Amino acid sequence: MTENEAARPLTRITTSATFSSAHRLHNPSRDEEWNRTVFGKCNNPHGHGHTYGLEITVEGEIDPEKGWVLDFSDLKRLVSERVVKRCDCRNLNTDVDFLAGSIPTAEVLAIRFWDQLAPHLAPARLVELVLHETERNKVVYRGGA
Repeated sequence: MTENEAARPLTRITTSATFSSAHRLHNPSRDEEWNRTVFGKCNNPHGHGHTYGLEITVEGEIDPEKGWVLDFSDLKRLVSERVVKRCDCRNLNTDVDFLAGSIPTAEVLAIRFWDQLAPHLAPARLVELVLHETERNKVVYRGGA
């Protein structure tokens, strides 16, 4: 096996972004009382907002000619185009096409954001997405089977 054929080490890189959005936690298939009981203050009919923090980690082999897994600027651009610009200063219940028909909990958002990013990161692959809804609450998603 030549040096060029030898397996290159896998490396992970992470970038982060923030955006602000409003949402309402509400299941339209259930009555108002059920929604108020289950979702509490998050069921406010006028919604409420968060400044979300998003961390995206990708993994891949280091390109021997470039010395990186993926250009950080390309990763940041993809996160901005595919998630941040589409969600920032928006109502997640009504204004974001890829969230239509979902209850925009942090868990659901993490999965939908993953779906928006994962197919576009080659040659790297998405390995972890962390969504901070508040300083104390976050979701960690590593893809589904």
